[in-house]
Amino acid sequence: MYKAVFIDLDDTLWDFHENARLSLQDVFVDRNLNNYFDDFDEFFRIYAKRNIELWEQYGQGIVTKEYLMTERFRYPLAQMGLDDNKLAEEIGIQYLDILPTKKALIPHAKELLDYLYGKYPLTLISNGFTETQFRKMRSSNIEHYFKHIVLSETAGALKPDKQIFEYALKLNNITTDEAIMIGDSYAADIMGAINAGIRQIYFPLHPIAPEDKPTCTYMINSLKEVWNIL
Repeated sequence: MYKAVFIDLDDTLWDFHENARLSLQDVFVDRNLNNYFDDFDEFFRIYAKRNIELWEQYGQGIVTKEYLMTERFRYPLAQMGLDDNKLAEEIGIQYLDILPTKKALIPHAKELLDYLYGKYPLTLISNGFTETQFRKMRSSNIEHYFKHIVLSETAGALKPDKQIFEYALKLNNITTDEAIMIGDSYAADIMGAINAGIRQIYFPLHPIAPEDKPTCTYMINSLKEVWNIL
């Protein structure tokens, strides 16, 4: 039925949460942030919540890339009485330099790519920043699996805008019925694919009970379940 599989990167294949945590631990130690926070967990808790909010706003076009990159670090520092934009910018640059060097993948991601690579042309679709996303893929040795890599900065649109999916369809020279999208974000990956008329495999970061399943073609709780679909 399918002539191409579209797939998200962060928290679908590449373990963004774990890699971000490891990267920020390095920054926390290097910048002596223990002078402002009780411990790393307190810092990471405040950062992670604000970071999710900002990425949602970025996906909706409410904030810019530049604002996101600084604000996600300015905010936790400000909660501790240190409202320092220059320090936030420096931390943001350091974090983005360290983050793509981390290699943790979601369980079964490598096996899934090995399996799909032999059956379908694979296209990665991501809202992430271009240079950072390529470095992530190279560090974790998964770039070679993809025939096409579609990033929002290249496509001129962010998921869930159907334009980024239409861009991927044109690259593969296929129709909407000939593609399926795998992703962890309901708002970006699944709603985006729905907007474009493409079938979806929803892989939520936290398991959802079958009775609470949102609108989607398929929902899985482990990447191993893709074998039963494709």
